[in-house]
Amino acid sequence: MVNLPAPEALRRRTEEALVRCGADLGDAGGALVARTPITGTELRTVATSSADDVDRAITAAHEAFVRWRAVPAPQRGAVVRRLGQLLSEHKDDLAELVTLEAGKIPSEALGEVQEMIDICEFAVGLSRQLYGKTMASERPGHRLMETWHPLGVVGVISAFNFPVAVWSWNTAIALVCGDTVVWKPSDQTPLTATACDALLARAARDVGAPAGIHALIQGSADVGEQLVDDPRVALVSATGSVRMGRTVGPRVAARFGKCLLELGGNNAAIVAPSADLDLAIRGIVFSAAGTAGQRCTSLRRLIVHDSVADDVVERVASAYNQLKVGNPFEDGVLVGPLVNKVAYDAMQSALDKARADGGTVVCGGERNIECGDGGYYVSPALVRMPAQTSVVQEETFAPILYVLTYNDFDEAIALHNAVPQGLSSAIFTTDQREAERFLSSDGSDCGIANVNIGTSGAEIGGAFGGEKETGGGRESGSDAWKAYMRRATNTVNYSDELPLAQGVEFT
Repeated sequence: MVNLPAPEALRRRTEEALVRCGADLGDAGGALVARTPITGTELRTVATSSADDVDRAITAAHEAFVRWRAVPAPQRGAVVRRLGQLLSEHKDDLAELVTLEAGKIPSEALGEVQEMIDICEFAVGLSRQLYGKTMASERPGHRLMETWHPLGVVGVISAFNFPVAVWSWNTAIALVCGDTVVWKPSDQTPLTATACDALLARAARDVGAPAGIHALIQGSADVGEQLVDDPRVALVSATGSVRMGRTVGPRVAARFGKCLLELGGNNAAIVAPSADLDLAIRGIVFSAAGTAGQRCTSLRRLIVHDSVADDVVERVASAYNQLKVGNPFEDGVLVGPLVNKVAYDAMQSALDKARADGGTVVCGGERNIECGDGGYYVSPALVRMPAQTSVVQEETFAPILYVLTYNDFDEAIALHNAVPQGLSSAIFTTDQREAERFLSSDGSDCGIANVNIGTSGAEIGGAFGGEKETGGGRESGSDAWKAYMRRATNTVNYSDELPLAQGVEFT
């Protein structure tokens, strides 16, 4: 049997990490059950936010916004700077909670917390760089310019697979932009959210920021729906499935709010004949098997040139067979559990459909029964497909990698783009023409396009997001801050005349 932690040990680790982060969960009463995918053990219960609780949180955030927007942006950056310091001090504690609630191996959990620290550093610098433009006016004695202003309350809805990083992308930037935040985390990861909320509250107190700049609401879909529908929430940033986005987008649009959607990904990598296969295999295996295939950027389709397809499949299968699957706290484990039985069942259903469509499961897909009955541990699956059938065009949030082949580069690009999603993409090639074509306007149609690295593992300096059914939103770096602000065009007349634009006469 695989050595799994005892339930009491898991609960003890949870409580200790929460206490060190300063999280106050009271007497552990509540309707929301936090479980660990490691064993299925109940870690704790958390109080679910009532409709009145949500209303109070939004009211407090709206009232705080009126004060917060008037604080100079470099001063707003102070609370984010302090948050980054606290995240650094509690990096191990937060990573522990991420592993306990999301099942990530410690290296990936620590990487997620490091992403939070990095975005805080980015946002602090941004607090002195919220630039507008000055344009030449056609009228003499006039100045034309753009200014950017805080937007209002930002509602953040995050998913289980990145329980803290995506919140920080939104929150750090929103705060320096002068917005306030109400966060509805996944109901599968309420404890990491509670810890982060406690650290941000401490950061706000330490620098004297107004109370109410951040609020945490917990619960199921109905809690998120109230956040989505409230007209006081200026921007809803939602991360999740395409199905969720189809609900959130129209509801926010109906009240003329703003929406930032980060939805599904069905990411592909092209392996060209000239590819450095040693490098490619490493990138493929991490992208496809990391986080047990539960990243929005996980590699799900491998489009390989006929001349190297057999070699690539053999190498990936060999690497998969060496991956240690099991308790993420155990040394040497690289693949932890799926989040729950729903994810496991979806994976098995997809593999059944692939077989029905003529696919061959080369390796993987089976549940590791040595890991006990409570956790859902599976070996990453590698499946050769005769064509890009309907199951290949769907995103299954599990470690399934479909292999397709091509002869001509145009065919590879067409296969790559012929799915509804458009998040992340990659090509492995040493042919500069192929690389440049992949990055061009008639190459990858995704928001992220990489050369000689895999599809997952984005840095915070670049804007993160995708096209088509991925939603079109951008978070994190670059000029993603503009989503959290409103733009005003200003014309200043410093002359003693009143010329009209376009030479219009009105005298």
